[in-house]
Amino acid sequence: MFKDRLRAARMHRGMTQQSMADVLGVALRTYQQYEQGKTFPSYDSLRSLADVLDLPTDWLLGRDEYLASSGASFDAPRTFPPRRPKSR
Repeated sequence: MFKDRLRAARMHRGMTQQSMADVLGVALRTYQQYEQGKTFPSYDSLRSLADVLDLPTDWLLGRDEYLASSGASFDAPRTFPPRRPKSR
């Protein structure tokens, strides 16, 4: 869920993977691995992602019930863009 929400939020904000990597101070490959679900960002990087995307960390982590119970309101993508099929 995290990888899909991260990708959708980045695209919703009109940012590229490279611009996200630059803002976070990580290599492009590292950021790509976040969106592929191969690695997970550190706590500090997770906070930075939330700040850059102007979203709560709870949304990125899929804690929708908690957010609903707290009455949180924010601009998050409603749909998740399909991923391109892997080339063989």
